Amino acid sequence: MDFGITGKRALILSAGGGLGSAIALALAREGVQVYLADRNGQALSAAKDRIEKDLGDSTLVKGTFVWDLAKQTEWHSGTQSVLESSGGIDILVNNTGGPPPGPAFGHDSQVWRDAFDSMVVSAIGITDMLLPGMRERKWGRVITSTSSGVISPIPNLGLSNATRISLVGWSKTLARDVAKDRVTVNVVVPGRISTARIQFLDTAKAQREGRDAASVELESAASIPLGRYGRPEEYAEVVAFIASERASYVTGSSIRVDGGLIANV
Repeated sequence: MDFGITGKRALILSAGGGLGSAIALALAREGVQVYLADRNGQALSAAKDRIEKDLGDSTLVKGTFVWDLAKQTEWHSGTQSVLESSGGIDILVNNTGGPPPGPAFGHDSQVWRDAFDSMVVSAIGITDMLLPGMRERKWGRVITSTSSGVISPIPNLGLSNATRISLVGWSKTLARDVAKDRVTVNVVVPGRISTARIQFLDTAKAQREGRDAASVELESAASIPLGRYGRPEEYAEVVAFIASERASYVTGSSIRVDGGLIANV
C-alpha cells in the first residue's frame, strides 16, 4: 500500500529511544524526510545510522537535534531550528520519555511540575509552533504517543498515569479545532512494547518484590492475550499508517497497540 507521504517532512521527538527510532525508520521507509530530536546525542547518532544502513540512503535523515524536553528554552530554540532547516513540518510525533516509577502520593510539588513540563508542556508547545504551517498548507498530522496508563492506570506509575492523560484531553480537543484545515490529531497507546523503558520498569518491579526480572517479564507476557511483548517496529508501523494519506479520515482517536492487553472497552 502506498501511504502517500513521500516527500513529507516529519519531526520525531525522543527519536533516540526504542519507540522513537522505530517510528523514524518506519516513516523514512515511506519516503518521509525525518528530523530527529532527543536529549541523548549518542542515541540520535545511532538512530540516524540505523536508518541510513537500513535504507542504503543518507538523504532522508535531514537533521538531528539535541535538546531536553524538560527545558523550555532548549525545545523552543530547537524547534525553531527545525523549522528554519526544514521550511515546515508536516508530521509531528510527540513521543516523550516517562517519569520514574512510584505511587501517586508523597512527591514534592516540583517533581509534579517537572513531569508535567517534560511530558505535556513540551508536546503542546512544540505542536503550537508547528501547527500554523500545517494549517496554512492544509495538510498535517499530530500524533502523540502516550501509555496504556491513560486508559487503565498502571500500578506504581502515578506520575505517568496522571500527566499523560492530560495529553488525551488536549489531543481530542485540538482535533476538532484544526479538522477544517485537514490536520488530523490522534493518540497512539502502546501496551508492553519491548524497549529499554519496559526493561527498566520490569527490573524496578523485580527489585521491589525481591524477584528476578525474567520472572516479571514472563508474568507480564502471560497477561497479554497475544502472549508476548510487542516489537517496536509493530508499534511504529501503526504510527506510520496514522501519519499517512490513507488515514485522512482518522482524527480525534486513541489507537491501541497492545496485543489485547487493555481490558477496558
